[in-house]
Amino acid sequence: MQPNTSTQQLQNIEEILQAQGILKPDQVSAIKLESINSGQPAEKIIREHNFATGEQIAKARAQQLGVPFMKLDGRPISSEVLNLIPEAVARRYKLVPFGRDVDGLYVLMVDPLDLQVIQFIEKKSGMKIKRFLGVPEDITASIEEQYSQNLYTQVTSALKEVATEQPSAQQLKSSFDETEIIREAPVANIVTQLLEYAVKTKASDIHIEPEEEQTRVRYRIDGILHEKVILPKKVHDAVISRIKILSNLKIDERRLPQDGRFTFEYGGKEIDLRISTLPLVYGEKDVMRLLSKSEKPPSLQELGLRGTALKNLEQQLTRPHGIVLICGPTGSGKTTTLYSILSKLSTTKVNILTVEDPVEYQILGANQVQVNPQIGLTFASALRSFLRQDPNIILVGEIRDTETADLAIQAALTGHEVFSTLHPNSAAGALPRLLDMGAEPFLIASAVNAVEGQRILRKVCNHCKYAYTPPPEIIESFKTILGPLMPNTPIQLYKGKGCEECGHLGYQGRTGIYEVLVVSEKITKMILQRASAGDIEKQAIEEGMITLKQDGYLKALEGVTTLEEVLRVGQD
Repeated sequence: MQPNTSTQQLQNIEEILQAQGILKPDQVSAIKLESINSGQPAEKIIREHNFATGEQIAKARAQQLGVPFMKLDGRPISSEVLNLIPEAVARRYKLVPFGRDVDGLYVLMVDPLDLQVIQFIEKKSGMKIKRFLGVPEDITASIEEQYSQNLYTQVTSALKEVATEQPSAQQLKSSFDETEIIREAPVANIVTQLLEYAVKTKASDIHIEPEEEQTRVRYRIDGILHEKVILPKKVHDAVISRIKILSNLKIDERRLPQDGRFTFEYGGKEIDLRISTLPLVYGEKDVMRLLSKSEKPPSLQELGLRGTALKNLEQQLTRPHGIVLICGPTGSGKTTTLYSILSKLSTTKVNILTVEDPVEYQILGANQVQVNPQIGLTFASALRSFLRQDPNIILVGEIRDTETADLAIQAALTGHEVFSTLHPNSAAGALPRLLDMGAEPFLIASAVNAVEGQRILRKVCNHCKYAYTPPPEIIESFKTILGPLMPNTPIQLYKGKGCEECGHLGYQGRTGIYEVLVVSEKITKMILQRASAGDIEKQAIEEGMITLKQDGYLKALEGVTTLEEVLRVGQD
């Protein structure tokens, strides 16, 4: 691919940027004058004065040289492609391979005209190079992401062994000793590396997904899925079978979903993994949920509860009977909040009974039961038995049906403290939801003490956080949402630039936003009148409740998270 020399002669970078409307004529004149006086290239001057972004400059340079522009944006690169150029070479020459076809290897470069480098990597890879120009920061981030986290090298090493030692998929299916084959080092090593990477990056889930020609592996980190490695299709069945063996699942059953679990040790930590397989068009998908056995539940303050919400919730925890409901969609951290509450309440003086699906963490001093519908052990049947076990505190993992709702209410009315979860989008929505389940209004009004609504969002990385002043329309939206909670100080918001500490995401760790609705006398009357969720929420706000969105906006002002995160998880 040769650069377009005629374009190069006719236009330089500053003129291209001017034609695109990025630079003004007076800026172009100033750049040319400074370039003549200082001897510095125009590109460097544009960067120093922040006249254009790195991406805009790179696109203009690509147009000038007649080379395609490419931005990877953290997209995963196949381990087989990365292995064609060693990490040391990629770092030294600031380049990264990102794909290949029959015509050659696609390489993203800072300087696509460096013929010596091109000849060197063509000799190193044994392939013809197809050059692309990229943003230097994007290339550096890709090298850090793909090479230094070392997942790809470990998997590639194992894949080489698989290629030489492992039988084909057809041979594997027909082998009498299939279990022993899958236990061997190469496939076992792939699974181990995938698990170790999940622990290192604090991922909550691993998704192994078959596609037509490859298998992709995605990790849920801080609530967001990230595609991290691509595996060849030929090893997919062996990897899934290896996980099935560890989980005591049937390796020859590929037509039905299966669930299992096993324990994995790494770095002195014991990780409990819940396994779920699902048959898809191109093979079985496997999702692994990671749960640390050694970690204690965080405190309510560590979760992000504070101020009025924390005070109101802690007041309800001291009451000897009644229901406290934790609400939010799937994945909003409801179970973690329940465990934090139980850890706070668990002493030798109280009898705590829990029924969960599944039991995710062991709570010291609590008697925990896992539901098993196949033998008739449901939330309702366990709850019925609990009432004969002299409990003080009962935790019901989720109120799913009318029977469970009625039993939980009866337990609360007969002198027990009950905690459970529901799935409405707001705290106020929980009360009409119970009515919809067939619970009587007068029983709900008597039994429910408080409802807490929550969401989880990502925290800004403290290592690369920077402040900025938002535009006037954003400031107005803060005034509208926060009302009397709006501070009088100048408004600044925060973002993360992206660094090695946060994997160039700009976020690291998670926190929650909360609202706690206390069932007051007025709200009790509204329940009896079957008031709507909106009317109940208005009354709660009048009585001092800070809403989910308000809590999110306050955390954005404090630099805990970004406005984008609040809007992503807090929109109705």
